[in-house]
Amino acid sequence: MPLIRSRSIVAAGAAGLVAMLAATLTGLPPAQAAAGDGTPTDANIAFVGRWDRSNSTAYVPNWAGAYLKTGFTGTTVKLRQRRTIDLYYSIDGADFRYLTNVSGTVNLTPSPLPAGNHTLLVSYRVVAGSYTGDAVFQGLTLDSGARTLPAAVRPRLIEFVGDSITLGTTSSRTALTAYGWLTGEQLGTEHTQLGYGGGCLVATADGCVSVATQFLRTGYAANSPNWDFSRYQADAVVINLGTNDRSHGVSGADFQNQYATFIRTVRGKYPRAAIFALRTFSGRYAAETAAAVTAVTGGGDRNVFYVDTTGWLPADGLSDSVHPNDAGHRAITARLAPIVAAKLTTTPTPTPTPTTAPPTTTPPTTTPPVTTPPVTTAPPTTPPVTTPPAGGTGCGVGYAVTGQWQGGFQGEVTIRNTGTTPIAGWTLQWTFADGQRVSQAWNASYTQSGGTVRATNVSWNSTIAAGATVSFGFLADATGANSRPTGFALDGTACAVS
Repeated sequence: MPLIRSRSIVAAGAAGLVAMLAATLTGLPPAQAAAGDGTPTDANIAFVGRWDRSNSTAYVPNWAGAYLKTGFTGTTVKLRQRRTIDLYYSIDGADFRYLTNVSGTVNLTPSPLPAGNHTLLVSYRVVAGSYTGDAVFQGLTLDSGARTLPAAVRPRLIEFVGDSITLGTTSSRTALTAYGWLTGEQLGTEHTQLGYGGGCLVATADGCVSVATQFLRTGYAANSPNWDFSRYQADAVVINLGTNDRSHGVSGADFQNQYATFIRTVRGKYPRAAIFALRTFSGRYAAETAAAVTAVTGGGDRNVFYVDTTGWLPADGLSDSVHPNDAGHRAITARLAPIVAAKLTTTPTPTPTPTTAPPTTTPPTTTPPVTTPPVTTAPPTTPPVTTPPAGGTGCGVGYAVTGQWQGGFQGEVTIRNTGTTPIAGWTLQWTFADGQRVSQAWNASYTQSGGTVRATNVSWNSTIAAGATVSFGFLADATGANSRPTGFALDGTACAVS
């Protein structure tokens, strides 16, 4: 099975609109023309996360979670690299491939692609620990007459801030198999991971680097330039710090005070972001982290949440005494994604209203988020399901339970347009047989009447190009059996189910 797939939730058309959205999330100047020439300044290339772009001929990602994405025409694509580097890349949403010790002109298509439009995503392995590769992007080389196409940029971005755990150290593909990357992919958002191996919240006399301080900079180096926060605004920030502070002698009181200060710093840079402070998976400074959140929410910021992670990691979820393995990161993602999704769906303003008191309790860890959007009643009758015609329309559906607990579960649905023409606006219908009730959804709106659920596109994923897919997720209650639903139909047309 593919490890991760790059799934766009923005239609590839309307190049100007896409370029403007890319500018919002990645900092590309919106007035720059989409040259299509594959150089670092090409506005069709989106640089997600924090990239040092002070040199217009060589862009540098300073954090492990940064990546670039673009579309292109033709049959081949090559990277222009300065010196030796390891990197991951995916073409047309396929499995990521890993190249090691490559430099110069790096051919990503040793077997030419079919002629047509394609997509590319590249994530470099950045300097960390003993690894000193040269993560420098100097452009793309395409076929003669080919050009880049506007990158399909998702409308939301989540920033994950932490240490080596957030970076995915000891997992099979580091950042790409860490809970931050997996959570962003599951929720259909852009995402970036800012972290320092061995880093602390609090800078210490014996040399532990303060990730909270480096948060304000373009990279992890002490002399890295200050980051320009106008380049993008995160919709959510997930903080996981404190695993390393205790071994450097940081007191509980100092940790608590500086954690509250850091949350306020994040709020100052991202006024509307939902901020999540995770209990470290080891439990270190758990009470101090919760108290820091209470101090901030008590001061009027209702968009900050303490997340108790007790019990999230399974017995086989660590590769050593500290770092999650692939199974551990997947388990974290299964618990974290619904919590983040609930707040992205219903984000309150940081300033409280006069009639609402700030929260003083934290969400329970044994159940999914309790925020449930109202469920409206579907029309008394549902459209008849027809057999797909032999012509240009058709659909396939992938259904998966991605997490399950006592009394509920999380599901993911992928719709594939198997026809030859785009689908403009869609509603997917299915039927539960065991009394399951959807309580919330992301990347789709929904109604439910009895066992029949109808999920409808949201604004950013309304179009499904021929051969393309869109995905959405949901939480549901299930008090007994949880059999697979039946009767999947897209706009009244029955779909093949996998």
